Amino acid sequence: MFLSVFEIFKVGIGPSSSHTMGPMVAAGRFLDRLRNSPFAAKGLRASLHGSLAFTGVGHATDRATILGLAGFDPVSYDFERAQAALAEIAKTQQVSPEGLEPLHFNPETDLIFDYDNPLPGHANGMILMATDAQGDVLLQETYYSIGGGFVVTEEELTSGTPPSGSGTKKVPFAFQSANEMLAMARESGKSIAEMKYANERVYRSVAEIDLGMDQLWQVMNDCIDRGLATEGTLPGGLSVRRRAKAIHTALQAERGMNLTAPHVINDWISTYAMAVNEENAAGGQVVTSPTNGAAGVLPATIRYWLDHVPGATTARVPEFLLTSAAIGGLVKHNASISGAEAGCQAEVGSASAMAAAGLAAVLGGTPEQVENAAEIALEHHLGMTCDPVKGLVQVPCIERNGLGAIKAVSAASLALRGDGSHFVPLDAAIETMRQTGADMSEKYKETSLGGLAVNIPNC
Repeated sequence: MFLSVFEIFKVGIGPSSSHTMGPMVAAGRFLDRLRNSPFAAKGLRASLHGSLAFTGVGHATDRATILGLAGFDPVSYDFERAQAALAEIAKTQQVSPEGLEPLHFNPETDLIFDYDNPLPGHANGMILMATDAQGDVLLQETYYSIGGGFVVTEEELTSGTPPSGSGTKKVPFAFQSANEMLAMARESGKSIAEMKYANERVYRSVAEIDLGMDQLWQVMNDCIDRGLATEGTLPGGLSVRRRAKAIHTALQAERGMNLTAPHVINDWISTYAMAVNEENAAGGQVVTSPTNGAAGVLPATIRYWLDHVPGATTARVPEFLLTSAAIGGLVKHNASISGAEAGCQAEVGSASAMAAAGLAAVLGGTPEQVENAAEIALEHHLGMTCDPVKGLVQVPCIERNGLGAIKAVSAASLALRGDGSHFVPLDAAIETMRQTGADMSEKYKETSLGGLAVNIPNC
């Protein structure tokens, strides 16, 4: 099993990797298919199903689908250009993707929120259609956004075709479980990061890998800085105020004071994470880590390490990212990173496990201690539901990232206090998370039909 570090970590836009990035990617794939089709389409239609329908407006799924059909993609996304395009589409009722003739698309009638007919393959389903001049369907494809920005067609899902980025070439360390990973580490004498790097080398040059990881951290760090510098109210109607800047300013003012309590370090960690997720909630540029909803946990843990731990250096950030990606790949392969599949345990829980592993590694942990750190973090997120108020990635998501980062630091610290031996293996925690997700009511899987979403007023 190989899943690249550049698939676990992808540059994209907020507020959701599965509900915003995924539909935009799916629309782009459909346009590619249409470009290679013999049909001369005149119009487009889209229907959103399951979780994409129930929380689509709050997650900007409608906006992402429209922009995707207009030719936008998450990596090169420009907010101002997107705003202008949406206004033009609403006015002209057509999209003009590159390489195709202008296509009729009325957002009011051609984008359908189907709340009554969930698709069988996944909670995040959508159907894209190309039509002729009479409105009859010429070409149709079903897509599933399976978490973290990964998208598969119905055929790919049925056949078990790996999502984009899941390489098929033979890699030197093809571990499919944490147990296999540890066995390979012992046999080879390599760290988890070194094994992951060797696998990446099958697909990319040293220069490509190193530059790519530097760019990932740059985007993560820039996102933290933007969040720490920005005030105001988040969009969506909940009137949630950004808090990261004010908290950060207060923490800076208190720095160096002899009476500062030790637990205040938790505020620093939380503020870094909240800064990212406030940016995500505002539709800003983030890195899936492994999802947008959990995008603040890992960058906050890295920033904590760099800014507050003696001896930390940016030269070792790639080691952190590679170790984290190895854990994220195991979780995705054996369970899920999608809130619509398994609740928030699959998002913030996975992110916390990844961050704990990365931190343990750069603090000098053995592979066994790294695996233990990941297990501790994941174990203590088991059962966490995904119940966003009004379908927005704001409450409880923003604070939840802060607590996920704090748990990651605590898990790494606990693991490093031991020798790596522990009672619950990471593989058992991952399998438990999968089973818990399967048993979890759909009300608690990103549908906003249960939990905080129905017990807190949406205004």
